[in-house]
Amino acid sequence: MAKKSAPTPAPLTFDLPVSLIAKIETHRKKLGFKSTSEVVRLAIGEFNLDRYESDASEHRQISVRLPGPTKVALVKAAKKKRVSVGELLRVAIEALPAKATAKKGKK
Repeated sequence: MAKKSAPTPAPLTFDLPVSLIAKIETHRKKLGFKSTSEVVRLAIGEFNLDRYESDASEHRQISVRLPGPTKVALVKAAKKKRVSVGELLRVAIEALPAKATAKKGKK
């Protein structure tokens, strides 16, 4: 029977703040590593994944109806600002005053 070989590493793409990318590069140079992957492998190897507890709040998906022009403007703004539509919606909702009042004629 043929011996099973170790799986080949697969690329993993994820979004990081520029400050963390700079930190990776600083560590890469300091440690004499040839690649970013080596720094990430070191970080994962030294980090205790079992003890990690997320401080993120629970999220749920909702669906809303928006007028066409509003949706187009939202998508265009998200592209221009290089953020997700969801991010813009979150900050817009968070910016609502605690005692928001409905505009006349709108419900």
